[in-house]
Amino acid sequence: MKGFSVEDWMAHEPSSEWDIMMKKVAAFHHKHDFAGQNGHDMGYRLALTIEELGELAAAITKGKPIEECAEEMADVLILLMGHSLAMEVDLKAAFEKKYARIMKREALQGRLGVRVTEYRPE
Repeated sequence: MKGFSVEDWMAHEPSSEWDIMMKKVAAFHHKHDFAGQNGHDMGYRLALTIEELGELAAAITKGKPIEECAEEMADVLILLMGHSLAMEVDLKAAFEKKYARIMKREALQGRLGVRVTEYRPE
C-alpha cells in the first residue's frame, strides 16, 4: 500500500475530504521540514504517540470538558496521519482493508468490556 510522500501530497489536487485532510497534514510537515529535521523517525514518532495518548487518557479520566477531549483526539489523529506520511503508507487503503476484516469478526466480552478481535482466550 504505497502512499504519497509529503511532496506528493503538496502537489496533489484533493478530490475527497480525506485527501483534503491529508494535504493539510502534509502542509504542516512541509512547513516545519519534518523529513529534514528527524521528524519522520518512527521511534521518535512512536514516543510522541505515547505522549499524546497519555494526554487523551488524562483528559478523559480527569473528566475534562468534551472540547479538551476532542482536541486531544485530534492530536492523535493528526499524528497518525503524519505517521502515514513518514512511512509513505496509504492510510485510507489500509483503513478500508482493515475495516472489511473487522466487520466479519464476532464480539467477545472481556473483563473490561467488549472486544472485537481475532484473539481467542484459551
